[in-house]
Amino acid sequence: MTAGTLIWVAVIVVVVVAIAAVAYLALRHQLRSRLRERFGPEYERTLAGQKNRGAAEQELLAREERVAELDIRPLAPESRQTYAARWTEVQERFVDAPGFAVTEADQLVTVVMAERGYPIEDDFEQRVSDLSVGHGDTLDHYRQAHEISGRVATKKASTEELRQAMVHYRSLFEELLGESPTNDRASRRDPATGRDDQDERTSRRDPGGR
Repeated sequence: MTAGTLIWVAVIVVVVVAIAAVAYLALRHQLRSRLRERFGPEYERTLAGQKNRGAAEQELLAREERVAELDIRPLAPESRQTYAARWTEVQERFVDAPGFAVTEADQLVTVVMAERGYPIEDDFEQRVSDLSVGHGDTLDHYRQAHEISGRVATKKASTEELRQAMVHYRSLFEELLGESPTNDRASRRDPATGRDDQDERTSRRDPGGR
């Protein structure tokens, strides 16, 4: 093989390697973009908890594989109506028994998860991991609600914290039900007290309602 031929072979090899590298980087970028879009804030949270980006993305891919094997399904319309009515009952109890209402909210979210097909016998972190595949945008709500709910028994949560827990639980609850945010009056009600936001602001300005 002549020197000229060797040079051409080397050039071809370099070009092939360069094309392969570009293709690999393009695929990695595509994968990264897909994971960011699917997991939302959970992508960065997972990245912060791993030693590098590759390990974080492998963890997210493993979550996808696990959830793909589960029988995750939407709720029947009748179940959605039943659970929505139960949430309203829990919400109404908040005024007189906020701690009890938060505990009930936690239990109701868990029941809905089970009917949707999520394993609830696993620990909380595994539940969060499973939920992250389809509900990454609301996971921080669930984490905060769970943390506050854990302090109900010891009475170490203030009424305002309990109200926030109800707000957080409702964010995930509505996603699990498959509800979409609306602009009607009902959507502006405080998720804990059931009062309209405008009514709440008015009562704070004038406790006498004048």
